[in-house]
Amino acid sequence: MSEQLKAVKGMNDILPPESARWEWFEATVRCVMQRYAYQNVRTPLVEPTPLFVRGLGEVTDIVEKEMYSFEDKLNGDQLTLRPEGTAGVVRAVNEHSLLYDGPKRLFYIGAMFRHERPQKGRYRQFHQVGVEALGFPGPDLDVEVILMARALWRELGLSDVRLEINSLGQPAERLAHRAALIAYFEAHADQLDEDARRRLHSNPLRILDTKNPAMQALVEAAPKLIDHLGEASLAHLEGVKAALTAVGQSFTVNPRLVRGMDYYNLTVFEWVTDRLGSQGTVCAGGRYDGLIEQIGGKSAPAVGWGLGIERVLALLEDSGAAVPAAVPDVYAVVPDATALPQVIATLELLRGQGVTVQMHAGGKDGQGSFKSQFKKADASGARHALIFGADELAQGMVTVKPLRDAGAIQAQRPLAELADWGPSLRASGAEA
Repeated sequence: MSEQLKAVKGMNDILPPESARWEWFEATVRCVMQRYAYQNVRTPLVEPTPLFVRGLGEVTDIVEKEMYSFEDKLNGDQLTLRPEGTAGVVRAVNEHSLLYDGPKRLFYIGAMFRHERPQKGRYRQFHQVGVEALGFPGPDLDVEVILMARALWRELGLSDVRLEINSLGQPAERLAHRAALIAYFEAHADQLDEDARRRLHSNPLRILDTKNPAMQALVEAAPKLIDHLGEASLAHLEGVKAALTAVGQSFTVNPRLVRGMDYYNLTVFEWVTDRLGSQGTVCAGGRYDGLIEQIGGKSAPAVGWGLGIERVLALLEDSGAAVPAAVPDVYAVVPDATALPQVIATLELLRGQGVTVQMHAGGKDGQGSFKSQFKKADASGARHALIFGADELAQGMVTVKPLRDAGAIQAQRPLAELADWGPSLRASGAEA
């Protein structure tokens, strides 16, 4: 017997009925995106490695430790499974000159890959929703993308998330802050862990994002970037704060909030929760005005966010939010196999009317007993059973039996008038 092959560790199969939750979530996302007039973009899973090295920054955890990179043996190209979505979208925008006729609002849904320790809500193949608004310089679009996330939480029934914002300023302001950070941490070098010492001169801003409890007091007392921001950067931040206040969105200004990629500037934000432990960030993003030029395009402003689907689904489960089950509207009970041609024709007409139908499938010993078919009809979750008995069919009728309403009475319906009563079997229709 051959050895059983299994999925790669941290790369999971998504099977029914769990896959129905994903479909519902993705449909909800698409509805929100349509409401805000964002268009779908789909980029390859594999990109040139330099795209991420140049775009994300060489001294980032993603580039240093987590990317799945390899050499294409056919031509020697250095390739990487995408670890995040923004760089690929910007590459596509550059390559196809999408901004030639004005700014673009885009979104994507897809798989990402990072080599890290698998844990709940964090896997080696994971899935993200991302929003990218490119060509817009003002704080109004920062607020728009933040409110898109809020709209999604409301559609999903999530309430236990809160908003934190900050400003990373502009490059010159970050350089001044960087010098102040290096001087500060050098003066406290004996309190730095190995990771912080390694980053001290290459990327000291990331030290502020440490999860080491022993360094929290040190980080809290470190120089704050907001004290180095100029008039324009502060005005941009105030514009974001004023608009959020105007729409009643509460927020906290977190001066320690940084992002894991080097391309961010000005506004950064996170939607966070206390329900998922150390994986408390549900959605994160910000402005990245320099990235388009950084990877070879014409300079243009941009802002966006990304969220992990696995993490949001875990939050939905933990919070008890209602997730609609994927069940058929109708289960077709077929006592006699000789009726199958007529049954199949009828069910296809119902499906054409938008009714979700599951037909009982017979086994090698026939259709099975009436009782066993009803058990399966009930287990399917269907709202109605259609009973194609010989007597009913002989009269051109079918019996409609409600399965979820104990007070409803079954009734016979004429097959010749299917166009009139068939649509009422849909979940959104009236009771038959």
